[in-house]
Amino acid sequence: MESEAADKPVPCAVEALLSGERLILRQTQRAVTPFGGIAVFISFLNKIGFVEAVRQHMPIRWRSPNQIDPTVTFTAFLISVLVGARRFAHASLLRGDRALHALLGLERFPTDDTIRNLFRRFGMGEVQRLFAPLAEWQMQRLPHRGEGYTLDLDSTVFERYGKQEGSLKGHNPRKHGRPSHHPLLAVLSEAHFLLHGWLRSGNCGTSRGVEEFLKEALALWGQRQKIRLLRADSGFFDDKLLSFLEQRLLPYIVVAKLTPWVKRAAQRVEQWTILDDNYAAGEFRLQLHGWKVERRFVVIREQVREGRDSVGRKLIDVPGYTFRVFVTSCTDSPEEIWRGYNRRADMENRIAELKHDLGADGFCLKPFFATEAAFRSVLLLFNLLAEFQRAAGLPTYRKPATIRAQVLICGAILGRAGRRLVIHLSQSWGGLTTRIPLLDNILRWQIPTSPKLASALVT
Repeated sequence: MESEAADKPVPCAVEALLSGERLILRQTQRAVTPFGGIAVFISFLNKIGFVEAVRQHMPIRWRSPNQIDPTVTFTAFLISVLVGARRFAHASLLRGDRALHALLGLERFPTDDTIRNLFRRFGMGEVQRLFAPLAEWQMQRLPHRGEGYTLDLDSTVFERYGKQEGSLKGHNPRKHGRPSHHPLLAVLSEAHFLLHGWLRSGNCGTSRGVEEFLKEALALWGQRQKIRLLRADSGFFDDKLLSFLEQRLLPYIVVAKLTPWVKRAAQRVEQWTILDDNYAAGEFRLQLHGWKVERRFVVIREQVREGRDSVGRKLIDVPGYTFRVFVTSCTDSPEEIWRGYNRRADMENRIAELKHDLGADGFCLKPFFATEAAFRSVLLLFNLLAEFQRAAGLPTYRKPATIRAQVLICGAILGRAGRRLVIHLSQSWGGLTTRIPLLDNILRWQIPTSPKLASALVT
């Protein structure tokens, strides 16, 4: 009798933190997932033919009879990032989520080593063969804008810990001397669409290679729609870039570096347009050393005020004011140039979302192009999330973390109704009530036709 009593399991119990109530802990064999809301996103992927597009362009092929299809592994990685993975190792947490496997149609979820091995097979050619056609596939569904799109350029820093290829010491505003990668990004502002991205070594300057980068980006974009304006910060204040844009007839607004010659010209401005009590606008023309042409500069003068930080720089010869200077090929008034550039501030939000919401800086492998393939995969997912919001009819743009919290996270249980699998969404987490309108909008969504194909439809 004593041995039988000793073998009988004792229920595990805890006390509630605030009420002190005793709670019994038990386990269940039912398949439970916290990501039941991902069914809405999967419906969107089916609508646009995501799996077929990836399978068509996937350059990696396995020969082992026990292999997992590279398209499956690639999709599993994107879903891992979607639900919050910030490292390759985090993907292994989804291997036990049988309800999520059912939503994805997977018999087995790839391990984190399988995902790493897939990306290690990518070289420069494989990166181009997969992501260039997928980018064009996404561009075909961008909304048509008669006035065109604004293209924003920016770079950021991915800190690295280790000896990865391309991880070198360079500009690092947070951790000086820490090796890093230095990605370059181009964003279509109005569509929240990442047009192109490069992963560069950490010792690259901000504008290094930007002309070739833009050539690739514009080649991908083709003649789909008009690029009405290009905006960039002072890191891109370079004669080669400005000449390239003028050759391509692309209007631009770029923040000017306050070199001694630019400062001197700004100090000599005599005609100012008073915008309000604190701001005034002026302009001048200047040909810097090494430039072949004279260019237009716009100056914004801001009065220094207590308790308010000014964006511009102070000039010793003009106390009490700060100055911002832009070089531009646009013919608008100085105040319109200033207001047009200020909308570029949203570019910083895109970079923050990539790093903080989707962990773009956390997926790093020793081979450079393996890391770039993972980086470009996160860019692809970002664009899918932006398009998902348009298809689901969301009234305003929402960050990926907000989409995760409001739509994707929902407790669910996998069950059966006869021979059919059923996902039971938790009503207390919004359930179907909050997600059926999104599903209906996706089903009714008319996929836009690429403008370049419109003429072929006219009879």
